[in-house]
Amino acid sequence: MSNRIKLLALAGVAAIALNACASPRGHSGGTATPDFSSMSNEAKHAAVQDLGAKFQQNPNKQSAIYFAAALRAIGQTGQAVSVLEQAQLKYKNDQDVALAYAKALAEDGKFNRAINVLDASIRLERPDWNALSVKGAVFDQMGQNAEARALYNQALVIAPNEPSLYANLGLSYAMSNQLDQAEKALRRAVSMPKATRKIRLNLALIVGLQGRFDEARSLYARELPAADVEANMAYIRALLTQQNKWDRIKSSS
Repeated sequence: MSNRIKLLALAGVAAIALNACASPRGHSGGTATPDFSSMSNEAKHAAVQDLGAKFQQNPNKQSAIYFAAALRAIGQTGQAVSVLEQAQLKYKNDQDVALAYAKALAEDGKFNRAINVLDASIRLERPDWNALSVKGAVFDQMGQNAEARALYNQALVIAPNEPSLYANLGLSYAMSNQLDQAEKALRRAVSMPKATRKIRLNLALIVGLQGRFDEARSLYARELPAADVEANMAYIRALLTQQNKWDRIKSSS
């Protein structure tokens, strides 16, 4: 599997597991990490300005988590880490802050620190599915795909109807070039009521990488304008060309 495809799959995992809003995790008062990744660049920068001002005015738990998420969306991962380091000192043993901090650390390339933060926050007698999912995503970014999948499956025992877990599982399979298993997991995710647009787009990607271009184009067309559909299809062909698979697909079609 080419590094390019690995990077693409990693981006998908990061988008779903590290950026996605968490569903309720079985305790009241939780603060989910918001997802700004689907916004335009202009909207992302506007969110940074707005949330930064709110954080300066009142640096509480929610404002720290939201501001850090917006910073991550524009690539300011180091600053996001700094914001959440301050929050963790103020809100010790708070799992929402710990998860947000671990996500920021992972996106900043500090994988071992992220794992340490997660391990400190996961209660062995009552593990949190979202924490397990984030830890799995970090393992995937470290190339430890089997360990990541074990965590996703553990999380699915706790939250069997959570589509992001099946999506992460599918993308993890994609990283090890098990595209049939990846598609199976992503189709399971897409069939669930809480499935997001990102999950459906990742299914289109995996279908396209298997050479089923008409089907992939149809899946993209349900979510994207025509120009974006063709841009994605061209990107898939470029990825397959890098893998030396494009000529084989053309000759068999």
